[in-house]
Amino acid sequence: MNAPEYVTGHGLLAGRTAVITAAAGAGIGGATARRFLEEGARVLIGDAHARRLKETEGALAAEFGADRIDSLPCDVTDEDQVRALFARAEQTHGGLDVVVNNAGLGGTATLVDMTDDQWGRVLDVTLNGTFRCTRAALRSFRAAGTGGGVVVNNASVVGWRAQTGQAHYAAAKAGVMALTRCAALEAAEFGVRINAVAPSLAMHPHLVKVTSEELLAELTAREAFGRYAEPWEVANVIVFLASGYSSYMTGETVSVSSQHA
Repeated sequence: MNAPEYVTGHGLLAGRTAVITAAAGAGIGGATARRFLEEGARVLIGDAHARRLKETEGALAAEFGADRIDSLPCDVTDEDQVRALFARAEQTHGGLDVVVNNAGLGGTATLVDMTDDQWGRVLDVTLNGTFRCTRAALRSFRAAGTGGGVVVNNASVVGWRAQTGQAHYAAAKAGVMALTRCAALEAAEFGVRINAVAPSLAMHPHLVKVTSEELLAELTAREAFGRYAEPWEVANVIVFLASGYSSYMTGETVSVSSQHA
């Protein structure tokens, strides 16, 4: 089954300011930045890859206007860089309305042979990074005192189901889901919603090139539609969770897949 036609913007995020991590490139973060711009938002993108980040900002600025897109290098494992990213949103745009925690790191290693460094690196980027950015977001929302802020975390279906070679990634993503639920209860006190998306197989041309045909065929065969998701299809669900259409949802993880379990 081919991917459906691209969905055009409907102004769902008009006038809002969003911070999106790991947003340089062709993956879910980059697709989310584009969809947010198409929906009328102002966007501040962060990424650990400074060159790619600047190229992404330039391309989006040429299309949507330099006044609506900004960037700042940010490694989510570094607390100082996380604070600088959120300070930039407040200084440049007078605050923020939406935060998308997209930064994550994968890898394949069986547990019996996994090193502490392999385990720690995946957990630090994927889970600890989401914690650092969620904490920064909540501090900003609380200080603003206006209510209505939104956080959307990027989890994964492997947070629910087992997969060999993915113990570190699965543990990190399950942690993101649990963090989402607990943080949502605390954030409700000052009118902030926190939800997550859980994609299964979202691919883009660069990933396809470095994935063997055999593995790609095996992975897509598991999907109900017999194909992988386009990054923008995941971004569409993130737009929904960031918009007023999900005003009564918090603490939820939405599967963008048929593979809930």
